[in-house]
Amino acid sequence: MDDKRYLLSLIREGEHQQQDFKYRVSDACKLAKSVSAFANTNGGRLLIGVRDDGHLSGVRSEEEIYMMHQAAYKYCRPEASIKFDTYHVEGRTIVIATVSPSDRRPVFAIGDDGQSRAYIRIADENIVASPVLLAVWRDAQKPQGTMMTYTDTVRKLLDAMTGWQTLNQLVRRSAIPRPKVITLLARLIRFGVAQWEYKDQQFLFTQR
Repeated sequence: MDDKRYLLSLIREGEHQQQDFKYRVSDACKLAKSVSAFANTNGGRLLIGVRDDGHLSGVRSEEEIYMMHQAAYKYCRPEASIKFDTYHVEGRTIVIATVSPSDRRPVFAIGDDGQSRAYIRIADENIVASPVLLAVWRDAQKPQGTMMTYTDTVRKLLDAMTGWQTLNQLVRRSAIPRPKVITLLARLIRFGVAQWEYKDQQFLFTQR
């Protein structure tokens, strides 16, 4: 398949869980959000030089290519695994940046304000990760593993988890301090006792 046919086949898919279009790269920090989101989820690709409507605009300068590298290697911590492929179609240069799922989650993007935030990819959006997901990933990185003990505190949290609840609702209903709820909820998710979903612009949690 030639470059044009390959690119057009990708563009026809539109933006989705594992694909994002970027018309141009004017801010490495903004691009880093997409890199973080793909790295923390299932990986994906950025089609750079493609408008939201699928039209080819092309990468216009070496500076844009420089900022792509900055997004992956300077504005993501830890560095994301990313591969750049360049295509020349209809006199325009299109770059496909393919981001691999990270085995060192969470991958944080450093924003314009200097703050580090981890993102996940849901449908065609980059969403700031819940503190619970951060705790899940950090638990998974512990070399000694994680144990789960059924204590009175765990029972109180499970009793509060009737139906889908936000983190704040669980804190109020269980009367357990927020940091403790985050830690226990992360472990319940890792052990398959609880689950999460993102709905109506908020993270919700319930028992399995």
